Amino acid sequence: MKSIFTPSRRFFLMSAASIAGAGALAGPAWARRALFPVVETAQGKLQGASSGGISSFKGVPYGAPTGGANRFMPPQPVEPWGGVREAIAFSDVSPQMPGNRVSDYADLIAFDRQPAGQGEDCLSLNLWTPSLDKEAKKPVIVVLHGGGFYAGSGNSFGMDGERMARFADSVVIAVNHRLGAFGFAHLASFDEDFAQSGAVGMMDIVAALEWVRENVAQFGGDPSRVLVYGQSGGGAKTSNLLAMPSAKGLFHAAGVMSGSMLESATPEAATEISENLMRELGVAPGEVRKLQETPFKKVLAAQAKLEAADRAKGEYPRSFGPVVDGTAIPRHPFAPDAPAVSADVPMIISTALDERTYRMIDFDLDEAGLLAYAEKHAGDQAEAAVALYRAEDADATPYLLKARMDTDLSFRKSAFAQAERKAAQAKAGGAPVWTYLWTWPSPAYGGRYGAVHGIDVGLSLNSVRGGLTGTDEASLLMADRISSAWAAFAATGDPNNAQLPEWSPYTSETRATMIFDNETRVENDPRADIRAFWESV
Repeated sequence: MKSIFTPSRRFFLMSAASIAGAGALAGPAWARRALFPVVETAQGKLQGASSGGISSFKGVPYGAPTGGANRFMPPQPVEPWGGVREAIAFSDVSPQMPGNRVSDYADLIAFDRQPAGQGEDCLSLNLWTPSLDKEAKKPVIVVLHGGGFYAGSGNSFGMDGERMARFADSVVIAVNHRLGAFGFAHLASFDEDFAQSGAVGMMDIVAALEWVRENVAQFGGDPSRVLVYGQSGGGAKTSNLLAMPSAKGLFHAAGVMSGSMLESATPEAATEISENLMRELGVAPGEVRKLQETPFKKVLAAQAKLEAADRAKGEYPRSFGPVVDGTAIPRHPFAPDAPAVSADVPMIISTALDERTYRMIDFDLDEAGLLAYAEKHAGDQAEAAVALYRAEDADATPYLLKARMDTDLSFRKSAFAQAERKAAQAKAGGAPVWTYLWTWPSPAYGGRYGAVHGIDVGLSLNSVRGGLTGTDEASLLMADRISSAWAAFAATGDPNNAQLPEWSPYTSETRATMIFDNETRVENDPRADIRAFWESV
């Protein structure tokens, strides 16, 4: 049964028109809202800014500064303040060194453009709301940024929630948290006081969700209807949240876009990485507290050296990430099965068809090069592999088919496993899971990147400002379609709505999947022959 949720971009146009034809005090309620509204939170009063029916509050602290004695430690509470604190500008983002530019893709997503500076007073969130009525009880959408576990921020233009707040009539929140070594250096074996250091970046996100539960009603939100979702690294963070007991009850629906994470780091592997970091910094195992006194830029430079091997392979850094510490993260996110602690949380899981073009620059690859790549993974069945992909898309370039193969062996393989495990849990009485495959290609650079990693990020927030999508009629239509699914999911726990075909939950029997393309539709077990081929290999 479809949800009755019917988002519409006409809301803003109609409201604007009503203002134009009436006096300043005769228009809709939001037109009479203060330009710089003040909201009282549990920590103190915040002053935001209003425009076009949406009030924004930026740089809102949900945790204390993380430098000095707080570095590598669980997030500490914000010290309450007196008077009114301005919340009209972004806070610093976690220290980070974005990846080297290997293609025009980095420009398309403005990956290294994080508004505001870097620093360790970075536990903040940005909030957009269509209502400041404490009784409004709007759905709440919390977006976790991408960039793996080493870069990105909730300040980036791709995380801007103003359009989605208006379109979905929801409170939208983007979160900043600790990254890289600052959020995930596992130091437990050197000093028991650092027992949770390999998980503090995830603990930050839990602290942000606790802030939401405590304060979001003051901004018109409903703390009993909170969706958490993210793409790429944001999806991996969401995967981990679903296995964290401390996050239980803080969110009621979850989405993983192109970031299905099945396993986190083991303490053994994470300890070895931390030893390498300390060696680079000249810190002996018995002197681990010196790491709290080291300037953050020096820690960041040492971290960059450890990441060089990943960059040499064309990958983004993977050295630091969540660690199964036995407490904050007691188990792997989705291995060997879906975590019981979140059995009641419905999910959406997705991938894009050509994810891996984001890191490939061999645009002029020929058929021989494609076959050589297939041989690395399919051996003597390489020709059969190429034939399968050619049968699916006869006009695709060898470059695109190579990326599609790589995607099937990485992003899609993990997403499929995550969906199967969540579906098995649903069959046993848990909440349902829906899946989608994004096949609408980016028009950028003549379409050479295909349905690339990140193509659906801005669109999921009803935004077409990014270079990946363009602003023509097709991109506006795709934005309405995908953002309507997330809006409905936040409001009802079901992505079905009037703008989409009937979308059944995913089961191991049907594998129903929404295909987001010009002809958006539901297919059962799409690309089954390709999936079966790689399973057999």
